[in-house]
Amino acid sequence: MTDAHDTAADSSLRTTGGAPPDDGGSSATEAPIPLLEPREGIPPVIADEAALARVIAAFADGSGPVAVDAERASGYRYGQRAYLVQLRREGAGTALIDPVACPDLSALGEALSDTEWVLHAATQDLPCLREIGMVPTRLFDTELAGRLAGFPRVGLGAMVENVLGYVLEKGHSAVDWSTRPLPEPWLRYAALDVELLVDLRDALEKELDRQGKLEWARQEFDAIASAPPPEPRKDPWRRTSGMHKVRRRRQLAVVRELWQTRDAIAQRRDVSPGKVLSDAAIVEAALALPGNVHALSALNGFGHRMGRRQLEQWQAAVDRAKALPESQLPQPGQPVAGPPPPRAWADKDPAAAARLSAARAGVTALAEELNLPQENLVAPDAVRRLCWEPPQRGDSVGVAEALGAYGARAWQVELVTPVLVEALAAKPA
Repeated sequence: MTDAHDTAADSSLRTTGGAPPDDGGSSATEAPIPLLEPREGIPPVIADEAALARVIAAFADGSGPVAVDAERASGYRYGQRAYLVQLRREGAGTALIDPVACPDLSALGEALSDTEWVLHAATQDLPCLREIGMVPTRLFDTELAGRLAGFPRVGLGAMVENVLGYVLEKGHSAVDWSTRPLPEPWLRYAALDVELLVDLRDALEKELDRQGKLEWARQEFDAIASAPPPEPRKDPWRRTSGMHKVRRRRQLAVVRELWQTRDAIAQRRDVSPGKVLSDAAIVEAALALPGNVHALSALNGFGHRMGRRQLEQWQAAVDRAKALPESQLPQPGQPVAGPPPPRAWADKDPAAAARLSAARAGVTALAEELNLPQENLVAPDAVRRLCWEPPQRGDSVGVAEALGAYGARAWQVELVTPVLVEALAAKPA
């Protein structure tokens, strides 16, 4: 049994709410303290090259890990670009950088290239940071660390409160960060988001080490830091909300044409696509197949406050889809790479269904024993693929090789291989 097995089984080491214990092993009962102001006050926003150069020099001379965060304008602007970057490092203090005024932060990224970056939910911020030249070589993800440590709530506010005993003000998380100038309360919120991030990292590192999971976390962080940028999504229009109502190929063509028209307009205007036309309106038009602007204007999402010119552009998109030859109509289903949906397994392959049922039960039991989410113990897609098409060698060597090919880390392979070897031997009832 590993150290992590031992720790997870020892309930005396756990605290209420999943928070780490204090040195005596008991849960802290003090009321959390509101964190109202950054230690050095709200720093000025860096918006010119001279100020940026001073920040780069200060952070290069700092010590220890650097806390990094980024604010986007999701729901307001097109894409996921960063509109504010926050950093904090011992010896350098906190910096708030405007990436609109300073769009190339590669020099800052290079100055911090040998430094460990501390982020919360790193995969959310890394794409927008990469766009402006900031790419870490080493990182610590406090959200993922919380998951591995067994915390039931891993949002930054919950983690700071449960681990450090402070309450962060979270009222500005969904504001339009493309606003200029940024209001002072927003800047205070942004600065506080990195105020305690390194403190949180240090506490979580100790907790993971106590649970015997620190090496697991390091492997996870290395995998995030070394992962290539994701491939562009194929047929993104198929993710339109409400698509399940659209059955016929001609209707699918209308969804595609309206989605692409909306996307082009949103990109040109730099606004969120949902502010141009709602998903619900797209689906409504696809189902109705309106024959003219008058019919279109009677549909939900098109009549209210929409001018004649706008209606004509949407009707033109509908008409283009209606005029397509059959050969150019989209197919009703996306080509699926990998196994079919699990609900179909019992009919298609009862043996595979039995393997999957056994694997899920085994993984669930192991995850509960280790006090971490199942999806962090092993990717559900890897389990499905393994059960649908088992490796030629069903022993531990074959299963371990297959898991590695599906992207499982060494610690995951070591823990789940015995469970999956046993599951692959399961037979239909």
